[in-house]
Amino acid sequence: MKLKEDMNPLLLQVFRSVVWVYSFITFLPWYLLSGANLERGKRVKALSVSGHPGGPYRAVNSVRQLASTLYPGCDTLDKVFDYARQRFPDRDCLGTREVLCEEDEAQPNGKVFKKVILGDYIWLSYEEAYQAAVRFGSGLAALGQRPQYNIAIFCETRAEWLISAQACFMYNFPLVTLYSTLGGPAIAHGLNETEVTHIITSKDLLQTRLKDILLEVPRLQHIIVVDDKPTTWPGFPRGISVHNMATVQELGAKPENLSKPHRQPLPSDIAVIMYTSGSTGIPKGVMISHSNIIAGITGMAERIPNLGENDTYIGYLPLAHVLELSAELVCVSHGCRIGYSSPQTLADQSTKIKKGSKGDTSVLQPTLMAAVPEIMDRIYKNVMTKVEEMNSLQRTLFVLAYNYKMEQISKGNSTPLCDGLVFRKVRSLLGGKTRVLLSGGAPLSAATQRFMNICFCCPVGQGYGLTETCGAGTISDMWDYSTGRVGAPLVCSEITLKDWEEGGYYSTDKPNPRGEILIGGPNVTMGYYKNEAKNQEDFFVDGNGQRWFCTGDIGEFHPDGCLKIIDRKKDLVKLQAGEYVSLGKVEAVLKNCPLIDNICAYANSDESYVIGFIVPNQKQLMSLAEQKRIRGSWEEICNNSEMEMEVLQIITEAAIVAKLERFEIPRKIRLSAEPWTPETGLVTDAFKLKRKELKTHYQDDIERMYGGK
Repeated sequence: MKLKEDMNPLLLQVFRSVVWVYSFITFLPWYLLSGANLERGKRVKALSVSGHPGGPYRAVNSVRQLASTLYPGCDTLDKVFDYARQRFPDRDCLGTREVLCEEDEAQPNGKVFKKVILGDYIWLSYEEAYQAAVRFGSGLAALGQRPQYNIAIFCETRAEWLISAQACFMYNFPLVTLYSTLGGPAIAHGLNETEVTHIITSKDLLQTRLKDILLEVPRLQHIIVVDDKPTTWPGFPRGISVHNMATVQELGAKPENLSKPHRQPLPSDIAVIMYTSGSTGIPKGVMISHSNIIAGITGMAERIPNLGENDTYIGYLPLAHVLELSAELVCVSHGCRIGYSSPQTLADQSTKIKKGSKGDTSVLQPTLMAAVPEIMDRIYKNVMTKVEEMNSLQRTLFVLAYNYKMEQISKGNSTPLCDGLVFRKVRSLLGGKTRVLLSGGAPLSAATQRFMNICFCCPVGQGYGLTETCGAGTISDMWDYSTGRVGAPLVCSEITLKDWEEGGYYSTDKPNPRGEILIGGPNVTMGYYKNEAKNQEDFFVDGNGQRWFCTGDIGEFHPDGCLKIIDRKKDLVKLQAGEYVSLGKVEAVLKNCPLIDNICAYANSDESYVIGFIVPNQKQLMSLAEQKRIRGSWEEICNNSEMEMEVLQIITEAAIVAKLERFEIPRKIRLSAEPWTPETGLVTDAFKLKRKELKTHYQDDIERMYGGK
């Protein structure tokens, strides 16, 4: 969508004349250097191998056979890591910033925030990381951890997480991963279901989350803390020993332990039992084999052009999420550097970074980055708010450059002048060297995707996959600048569309075939841990021995073989009058409204209209309140019925512009002063809505909006 050009017509004509001269001069170099990329973006990317419009569809370079391995002979994850350390022994592998100082900073509202000043990244080479993993695996074995018996990790994203994982892969300890934001009951459920005796965690999580539930996990015997200090841990229940990671590594380095033979994994052995985020209920443990993960990262790596040892990746998303784990394993297998970060220290303006000091992206300057749409949406809204605050000339130049670049990238053209003069400052928010952004975990709006393309001067690869498929399914081609699509199937997977009669989606639909997305291939996992009933419902094996997963998502294939997600079975609600409403579609449209930070649409089949819970953007809402002369605290303004009506009117207008049907537009809303974060339990770590928890949380408001109160 173009930005509105509000300027003097004469100045506009001068700008366009300059642009025309510039475009004419640069046409020939562009044609010679970039023309091939334009053709590549337009080419057919996947075909139906059966000839049927419903598929199965495969990438054009894997029509004959799906890919399953990165390197010959590397059929387990320990072999992949060994291959990487032999090929890149002295290259930087895992980096962590040094903490120079911490201090408390009082806020105007009386709250105290902890701020940090961080130094440079300190790096472990591939050889050093490999040896650290060997010693840790040997130490865990010396503490009684046995092959093919589960071990858990409950820890923030950091270098020690990946070293621990590699140790478990080497020694054939199936690794149970749990989100660091899960509540006590969910943590206890995962640990008890998998019957773990050993758990790897951090000092903070041990003290704030784990310690309170230890008596509910009777099998637990050993807790390994990845932090160096403290070295003694009094006050724990009898029968539980607490160790520091360094101590376990010292134990593992002893010749009598290091020399003991250990059972190496088979490709079919479980590498990870990954607990889902629980967006639809109790978290489920997904059993992922070594061969599943290797197939998944093989497919992902093929979509990233020129991936190699000159790349730097910034790791900050939860490693317990399949997107981050897969992305980091892709990087390790190709000799990239991984520098660790967190959402609180990512950028110069992040909440824990002391004013005047540098955030992680500024210091690391990553070339590769993964992000969930929630983070990209925040960047988009923050930048556009700053654009509104510019003086008239600055704002005009930004808008003209934005619209000009949008026009040019749709033709496959590059715009080095605009990139260098106008978008350089925006690009520096992510370090200034980002060449590929990968979006996953939830749908990315077209407006945000186009904004990231333009302002960060790099392609945004929108991916689609699930924990049950190792995060692998599709990733859009880096030369494809269309929006709203998730690309063609990866070389490791194939996709079929299954008719869904209730929703009215059929593979024979015109102009594009539509239906429930089924993903097949060597990346499809072994199923849910101790949940045979759900396995029978969601997984099946076809007549050729191919394993498939039924996603519950609705998609359509375009003529070039790219997939678009258009609905979700669980998000479809039938209203009282018989109309079907896609809650996800309503949310995706309205989330682009500057007033909205987050939204959950809700509908009851016994009612005739949709309602919504909204987390408003504080700056935008306070500005609106000032315009309407409504005063009060943040909570008072959110609870003000007049403000609710003002916001409802604005989002109704946005919905009409976006061409939502009358019955899809929320008729009543509730403004929430409380942001939805993983810590509140209302969204997952990937910021997906937890609809069940949101319904419970806002039950009184639901009854009020539907006339019960």
